[in-house]
Amino acid sequence: MNVQSNPKAPRPAPFSLRLTADERAQIEAQAGSMPLASYIKSVVLNADAPKYRQRRKAPDAKQQLLAEVLVRLGQTRQANNLNQIAKHLNQGTLIVDAELEEDLKRAVAEIAWMRTTIMDALGVKS
Repeated sequence: MNVQSNPKAPRPAPFSLRLTADERAQIEAQAGSMPLASYIKSVVLNADAPKYRQRRKAPDAKQQLLAEVLVRLGQTRQANNLNQIAKHLNQGTLIVDAELEEDLKRAVAEIAWMRTTIMDALGVKS
């Protein structure tokens, strides 16, 4: 944080911190004779202060591949469709026509792509 050397430079808006009475008493006790704001700044701005939040890194290529797989899964109704096919197979009521055969081939191709993509993203050799 830069220290302002120009006394007439506008100061940033104040920062408000809500504390319980016990929390404030604890901080005042720890601050001793130091002004409360100065003590809080010295603790928070200390280089050794714990850093709980890390900035999110941009996704790497593997994460982008996995995200693409998830997008494709979300855009399809394959699980529901396959469940309906299995139900009709079990009931003996499935009629395999050209449209169903094409749908099944497309589903198999998409599932194979997803499997390969996930394995590549995870570094697993097929």
